[in-house]
This record gives sequence, C-alpha cells and structure tokens, in this order.
Amino acid sequence: MAEAADFQGTSPSPARRWLRRSGALLAGAPLLAGLLQLPLSTPSQAAEQASVADATGSGTVDISLDSLSPSTPTDGDTITVSGSVTNKSRQTVTDAHVGIRVGPSLNTRSAIDTVAKRTSFQPGLDAAEVGGKYVAKVTKLASGSSQHFSISVPVKELDLGADGVYQLGVSLTGRTSAQQWDQVLGIERTFLPWQPDAADTKTRTTYLWPLISTVHLTAETGSDEQQTPVFKNDDLAAEIAPGGRLDQLLSLGSGLDVTWVLDPDLLASVDAMGGGYRIQQEDGTTVAGQNRAVANAWLNKLEKAVQNQNVVALPFADPDLASLAHHGKVVTGSLSHLKDATDVAADTVETIVHVKPSTEFAWPVDGAVDPSIVKVATSAGADKVIARSDSLRETGGLSYTPSAARPIGGGTTAVVADERLSTAFQGDMLKADNSTLAVQKFLAQSLMINLQQSDDPRSIVVAPQRMPTASQAQSMAEALRVLQQGTWSQSQGLAEAAKAKPDPGATTKVPPTSSYPSALRQRELPSKAFVRIQETQSKLDKFQSILTDESRVATPFGRAIDRGMSVSWRGRPTEAKAFRTGVDNYLDGLMGLVHLIKKSDAKLSGRSATIPVTVQNNLVQGVDHLVLRLTSGQPTRLKIGNGPQSIQVAGEHSQSVKFTTSTKANGPVKVTAQLYTEDGQAYGDAVSFEVKVTEITSTVMLVIGGGVLLLVLAGFRMYTQRKRAAARQAEGEQEDGHEAGGVRKDTDGTVDTEHTEDSEDGPEQASGSESGAGDPEQPSDPTLDTASESADPSGTGERVDR
Repeated sequence: MAEAADFQGTSPSPARRWLRRSGALLAGAPLLAGLLQLPLSTPSQAAEQASVADATGSGTVDISLDSLSPSTPTDGDTITVSGSVTNKSRQTVTDAHVGIRVGPSLNTRSAIDTVAKRTSFQPGLDAAEVGGKYVAKVTKLASGSSQHFSISVPVKELDLGADGVYQLGVSLTGRTSAQQWDQVLGIERTFLPWQPDAADTKTRTTYLWPLISTVHLTAETGSDEQQTPVFKNDDLAAEIAPGGRLDQLLSLGSGLDVTWVLDPDLLASVDAMGGGYRIQQEDGTTVAGQNRAVANAWLNKLEKAVQNQNVVALPFADPDLASLAHHGKVVTGSLSHLKDATDVAADTVETIVHVKPSTEFAWPVDGAVDPSIVKVATSAGADKVIARSDSLRETGGLSYTPSAARPIGGGTTAVVADERLSTAFQGDMLKADNSTLAVQKFLAQSLMINLQQSDDPRSIVVAPQRMPTASQAQSMAEALRVLQQGTWSQSQGLAEAAKAKPDPGATTKVPPTSSYPSALRQRELPSKAFVRIQETQSKLDKFQSILTDESRVATPFGRAIDRGMSVSWRGRPTEAKAFRTGVDNYLDGLMGLVHLIKKSDAKLSGRSATIPVTVQNNLVQGVDHLVLRLTSGQPTRLKIGNGPQSIQVAGEHSQSVKFTTSTKANGPVKVTAQLYTEDGQAYGDAVSFEVKVTEITSTVMLVIGGGVLLLVLAGFRMYTQRKRAAARQAEGEQEDGHEAGGVRKDTDGTVDTEHTEDSEDGPEQASGSESGAGDPEQPSDPTLDTASESADPSGTGERVDR
C-alpha cells in the first residue's frame, strides 16, 4: 500500500525507505539462514543432494542383488542381503560403503510397478540408510572391477510398521577422483513383503504348472509289428534327461501345490520313446535311439507326481486356437481337427500316467482372447477359457483385483489369470540378480492383492509362459515355496477357481477382434498352413479306405496332423512348413506303394482277346475296396468287354486282372487303366498304353476256309486209298499162306521153301507215301491265330504280343 501511495517520478520519503528496507531484510532472513546452513548438512544428505546434480550420479556403480533372505521376514528375523558392486565408470571409487534403505510403505499395485522402473537415486522417495554397523565397507573400487558384499540387519532395526509392502533399496555411497565428496553412486531396489501374522482372510491362489514341449515325433513308423516310431531328432531325450528342462520342471513341481497342465503329445512322445525308437538323419536314413531308459524313468516320476493332484489336459499337441480362429476356420474341416485333438487328450493322459484329467479348459496363447477365439476354443467341448487380465481388462473402476472367474455368455466361463503375476518370471532368470528381483516383486504383488479391501475372499489364477526355461522354473518354484508357506495365501486347484463366485463389478465383456495384439497376430500360423493340413487329411481318408488295417496309419498320421497346428510352431515358420511338407510327402510315398505296373504297347490279332493289367501292393498289409477300370480311347475300334473289377491284393503281393476285348477295325488304340476307391475317387496314377489292332478280313477268312476244306478233302482221299491198299495186302498174305503149307524135302535132308518177290514199287509203298502226305502233325500245318473271349488265364490260341 505504501508503494501504491507513491507517485511516479517522485522519490519515496525517508520513512517509507526505512519501512521498505526493513521488510526486505525480514523477508530475506529465512533464505539467508538456509544458505548459512548448507555447509552444515549431514554427509548423507549432502551426498544425496550432490548426486542429483552429478552427471555420472547413481549410475556410476552397478549393484547386483543376488539374494535376500528371508524373502518375507517375521518378527525376530534377521534379513541378509548379498550381492556385488561393479564400477562402470573410468574413475576409481574410494571411501565407499554399501547400505540398506527400507521404506516407505507402498499402497497400490501400480506403486510397486513404479518403484520397479526407477533406476536413479531420488532423495525423499528413497529412504535414509539404516546406517551404523549395518553397512559393508568398500575401500577402493577400480574402474571395471567388482566386489562382493553381504549385509545382515535385524528386522527390529528396520522400524517396519503395519502390514504391507515396503521398498528396500541397496545403495553404494562413495567418492570419485573427480568428485571428492560423498554421493550415491549406485542403487538397486526391491521389495520387502511384511505380514508377520496370518491374515484374517487369505487369497486363494492357483498356479498353473505346464509340462509342454515342441513337436518331436514324425508321422513315420517302421514296417515292423510294433511300428517303431521315428523322431525328428533326439532333443526330447535331452529335455527329460536328469538336469534337462522338463526333468527340472517335473522335479520342482513335485514339491509344490500346483495345477499340472499337460500336453498329451509330450506324454505320447516320451511313451513312444520308451518302447524303442529311431531318429531321422539328414540323408533320409534312420538310426536307433539310445534313451529308452531315460524316457521310462521320466514317465515313472511323472506318474508319481500327478497322483491325487489337479491335472488339466490340453488338446493333443496344444493346437494354436488363435491361429485357428483367425486363419484356419475358413478352411473347411480345420475345426474338426481340434475336436479330434480334444477327444484323444483324456485317453492319452489316463492311459500313460493313470490319472483322469480335466479337458474342459482351453488356453489361448498368452491368454489373449476375442470373440472368434472364444468361439473356436469352445467348439471342441471346452466351456472354460483361460484368459489374462491384460486382454480382458477391467473397466468398472474396481479398487481391488477381482476373482478370476467371469461368466462371458453362452455358458462359457473366462478364467482370467493375473497379468502381473503371470509374467513375473519371463526373461533371463539365469542371473541371480534378475531372479531375486522377480521373486520379491511376485511376492509383493501377491501380498498387495490380499491387502486390498474386498468383501469376499478372492481366487487368483497365475498362468505363466507355456514353456519356461529351467532357470525360469527355478525362480517360479522359489517364489511358490515362499508363498505357500506364507501367511496371506492358500493354494487352490484350477477347477475350484473356475467355480468361485464372480465379482459383480468385474469385466465380463470379451474385447473385440481389433484389440487382439498385433505382435501375437504376426506369429500366427497362416491360412496356407491349414490348407496343406486339410489336403493331407483328404489323402489320408482316401488311403485309409483301401486298407485292411487302417489303424496302422490312422493313429500316426492323425496325430501328426494335430502336431502341424501346434502353438510351438509360433515364430518358426520355416520349421513348421518343413514338418507339414514332410508329413504330406511321407503319406504320398506310402500311397504310391499301391500302384499299377506300367505296360508296354501291345499288338492284338483277331476279333477278340484279353488284356491283363497288374496291381502291385508293396505295403506290409493287404488292400481292399479298390476298383480297376480299363478305358478304350476309341470304343468303336476296340471295345472293353467287362466293366470295373474289384481288387484285393495281399501285402507285398501283386494281382493281374484280365479284361476281355473285341475289335471292329484295324489301327492303334490308346487304352488307360486307373484305380479308384469304392466311392469313385481316382487312386494313384493312371497307366496308359497303345494296342495295335490287326483284324482278319472276310476275304482272308474265305481263303483260309477254302484251304482248310481242300486239306480235309485230300485227307479223306488218302484215307480211302490207304484202306483199299490194306485190303489188297490182306488178300495177298492169304495166298502166300497156302503155298507155304506144301513143304518139299531134298534128298540131302534140307528143307526148301517157296519165295515170292515183292516189287519195290508195290501197292504198299505207294499207299505209305500218300498217308504221310496227309498227316496233320506236320510242322507246315496252320493253327488258329486267336481264341474266343475268355476271362480265364491265357490258353492255346490267344496271342497278345507285347
């Protein structure tokens, strides 16, 4: 008001100048006091303030928090924090120490996320050091060097208050050659869940423990009675061997209260390996596998682990539901494969590990759903879909995390897994630092859920990644052991979680297709994959229809088709295509073992004859229900007499079938032989050949007929002449007999008989010559060119020149 009373251009009065100076002095007194106090601040405060302005600051030293024990302390415990510090700068760090900072308490789940993302030290947000003797000295830390530390602090020194989640920071305070004052050169944050006494109401937690692998078994089997299976490689043996990924998952899960999620294909593959198996080589050959004992030992351990436990069986080979929904359902018949995969799942699990699993759950990739995925997932009989909270997002403004079960219409229940808990152990868990931070954050989020205000107990579901690594599984197991021994959670099976009372305010609306994550869509199986799968199925149906024992191909090929739709092919399009192509090519090879033998061109003389066609079966089993048709390209010239003929051929045998023909004109005719199934589908390749028809004309037939008649007449004449000559010879022999009856003796005692000379040109010799000329057995006599039509085996007179 004093300044307002002064006029512009005039000097203030002395009284007014004194008042103004006094006011300025009084107003500046607090600021002056603050400036005078700056050098007197504590070293920790000075270090914290300096680090804010420092260019290198809290990123100079990297702190690795390798262990925190116990993860959830109670009254009377002593917390031990261990790890290492590494100097990332080019300057040596001196006069340093590692200290612990606990607090403040966090109030929400999002606050936990915020703290986890912070990397630099922030005064006010980060508590002061516990200090005192609870520090670890680091005298000198050269550039690039590391040093281990371990600090133990009694819980009573942390001044923990009410139950809750507290942030816990581990920092290094020290100096550098360029900045010779104490400052925070590095900090790592984690969380300390504090619930020393049992909670009045505990969260019911369901943790899915998946035993799932990639595709290992091919469609190929041996021709022996056991149908020895053939594997793509021996990678599965490495997974189930002691120390392997699946072996560790099985061992870790055996000591936990979890819901086992099994892929029946994994069980079937290990079971096939245990009975003896072979491995494909690059050159197409196979060699015997050597890990039967490993397979049987793993299955025995699995059987013991799942007895009296909660077990869920996925459809066989874990088909990609989202790919089916977005690309496969437009291909006729694709959804039928999902139904088959679901039907065989329960029998496979029950047969191998002797437990009856639940098959009412469908699990899309990462729990991402849209209306089409839900429709496909439930088309095979499942009425519960495992979704995730980052897909089925809350829109009702609830102040707490609702229970997992949500009715989404049509009698279907969405079991919504918590996204934060489900993704807690993704990434590299080989580093102890990463594992420790993941475990503490998981426990912190779980406790925060239980601390949220809710009228009823809640059921929370955790659905981790489908195929966790061994290190990820170890971190998961560590967190679960602490949780299941803790004070705020109790275990529950997936079936019970699905039956829990839904929260009235929880979201039940399935998000639209447009909201499906593009990153997931880019990794889906394409439509052409389902087209190839359906083509293979059509061939398989045709092949099975002709076999006397279709089970030898139905099972291996049916399951191979299921494997072609597996989630495990995501991100591996080249390998997926090679697998599907291999199945299709192997089926083509088997079908080709039943075929028509190629025929060379034939020459057919005469009005009628038969043409043989041979069917070869190189399978170990017989074929039936085949029909063979022979078609003339010019029926007016060459007509096929009998129609299609049924074919039955024993294994590793062939059968020849004869078709009667009749000719009407000379010339070449194309003839085609083709096998068909009984429903009229062509089977295999057709065989075509040319038949040259040489019909005998009427004039030729008259000439041949006249010649035959002359031969008959000549023969009759020779016959009569021979008969007459024989009669004359008989008369002459009677006369000689009368003369020989008179015997005359000579005087010297000898007997002389009468002799009658025969002429060399007598009747008998002449008669003999004529008879020889009429003998029908002479080589020069003609024979018939063709025989009459007959379906019997070729006989004398039929001629089909090849």
